[in-house]
Amino acid sequence: MLSPAFLLSIFLILCNSHFIVHVASLNDEGYTLLTFKQLITQDPEGSLNNWNYSDETPCSWNGIACKELKVISVSIPKKKLLGFISPVLGSLSELRHVNLRSNKFMGALPIELFRAEKLQSLVLYGNSLSGSLPDEISRLSYLQTLDLSSNFFNGSIPISLIQYFGNLSNLQGTVDLSHNFFNGSIPSSLGNLPEKVYIDLTYNNLTGPIPQNGALVNRGPTAFIGNTGLCGPPLKNLCSPNDASSPSSFPYLPTNNPSDSSPEKGRKGLSKSGVIAIIVSDVIGICLIGLILSYCYSRICFCGRKKHGNEKKGKGRNECLCFRKDESETLSEHVEQYDLVALDSQLGFDLDELLKASAFVLGKSGIGIVYKVVLEDGVTLAVRRLGEGGSQRFKEFQTEVEAIGKIKHPNIVTLKAYYWSVDEKLLIYDYIPNGNLGTAIHGKSGVPSFVPLAWSARLKIMRGAAKGVVYLHEFSPKKYVHGDLKPSNILLDSNMEAQISDFGLSRLANIAGGSTPAVQSTRVVSEVASNTTPTAATSNTPATQYQAPEAFKVVKPSQKWDVYSFGVVLLEMITGKPPVVAVGAEEMDLVHWIQMCIEEKKPVSDVLDPGLGQDVDKEEAIIAVLKIAMGCTQSNPERRPSMRHVAEVLDRLGQD
Repeated sequence: MLSPAFLLSIFLILCNSHFIVHVASLNDEGYTLLTFKQLITQDPEGSLNNWNYSDETPCSWNGIACKELKVISVSIPKKKLLGFISPVLGSLSELRHVNLRSNKFMGALPIELFRAEKLQSLVLYGNSLSGSLPDEISRLSYLQTLDLSSNFFNGSIPISLIQYFGNLSNLQGTVDLSHNFFNGSIPSSLGNLPEKVYIDLTYNNLTGPIPQNGALVNRGPTAFIGNTGLCGPPLKNLCSPNDASSPSSFPYLPTNNPSDSSPEKGRKGLSKSGVIAIIVSDVIGICLIGLILSYCYSRICFCGRKKHGNEKKGKGRNECLCFRKDESETLSEHVEQYDLVALDSQLGFDLDELLKASAFVLGKSGIGIVYKVVLEDGVTLAVRRLGEGGSQRFKEFQTEVEAIGKIKHPNIVTLKAYYWSVDEKLLIYDYIPNGNLGTAIHGKSGVPSFVPLAWSARLKIMRGAAKGVVYLHEFSPKKYVHGDLKPSNILLDSNMEAQISDFGLSRLANIAGGSTPAVQSTRVVSEVASNTTPTAATSNTPATQYQAPEAFKVVKPSQKWDVYSFGVVLLEMITGKPPVVAVGAEEMDLVHWIQMCIEEKKPVSDVLDPGLGQDVDKEEAIIAVLKIAMGCTQSNPERRPSMRHVAEVLDRLGQD
């Protein structure tokens, strides 16, 4: 006879095994979807609450459709789901449709997803997915709709992308890759898609000629907007003759047909006597030029040894029109610029007025001191004093400062004038009254009252700063690199509009004999002066945290450096944290701290600046900017967007 204690034990085991029995009843496809759910860290609307182990099949779950107990559709759009797309979805053998648009999925597109070879539509629009598009997409031979728009995908468009339309020549289809960071050329094979297939490649970084056949033929120029590197019809910018991939890249070659009726037909080459006459004439001409130059050097250049003491002090300069072995030596002896040189035609003051004005120290740095100067008529200026050396490099300084003076944009501080002498070098700017962005984000030391910026103000500043950098990169007289973007170099005017400052300052300070910062600012992307090679940083100071990782190597400056720096500034505005974050007893740069938060699946509230608590209704826009910032701070510069693309996305957010 069984004892009561034994019977009680059996009863308890059976009760506790109720859950196990139900777990065992869920089919394999249900287990697969629950594995997919495990990588979703946030479900604020409870969209997946009825996904549980107690069901026999997942066919009644939200967003799931089945046929003969097999999952054929996973459709969970616009539910604010945060997480990663699990590769297990590819094991659903009958899966036809995946729609996860307008959520917050991150990370790369798993290659395993393309094992679901019966997929007919894959819609991932409006997430934060990144990485390249795998070649394995060619496995999806039934796919009709591919929408990966408004993500952070990068790399080249796979040639294999067209293979999935191989059996659909009579059907309509969609390929939407717009608003990503795809680069390289459009595969010529993409033009072989049927004309009924709608292709959207707008707002990427694509370059080269546009294929002129198939689904791309007869498209208007707006179909390729946002890809400044593309060329050929229907765009107005023609492809370069050096572009081997361009269909019009081969130069015209005249025919050798003897029946050609061209007027050039009867012409013959020059005779031997004609060639000799030309050579003799050239030799005589060269000799005459040599004699003239020799006379100039021997008879006129002695004037360079004279001082112009009878002229007004500071006006004396070399008038001699001849060549010298050492121009810098001549400038050292004979050129001293004591006049204020105006770079603005509307300059309303002179040197005497500037020297008599009241001056207050605004700040000090290794580059020099900045003063707030108030003229007698009330006009306020910012004057930066550079080093006291560099007297031999006036011409170099003059060239640089005049190039900077040509930069005119509402979001860039205007350089109005400069002053040069052996002992003083001054740069005179418009005064920007509301301080810098660093103070606006973090407050000022010693000032207890601090009102955090609202999200609308932050977005306005971001948009303005982005436009200023875009102008430097693409529309300035030369395609410049700022090289030192950080909050202290983004000033705020009376309307809280961003003003980019200190462009070209590092190089000017170097010429003038001032200190050189850890990483040099540079003039032009395609033209780096030989005597200003960027220097590797020697310390992990906060200022270096805005620099792109590759900038610490001796490499050619790139506009992608500014993109990275701008991304760090965006992160600082979103999180309210400094560029170096304390994590326990250690320190971590802001970019890696954000990455750590994502890996540890921390809630968004732990990342955002507490000062944004009043803007809870702007969470989607804030998350969108966070996506932009993460794209800008990619370690691989090729994966970063252009500043033009960043500015366009921020502009759209400001209009929402």
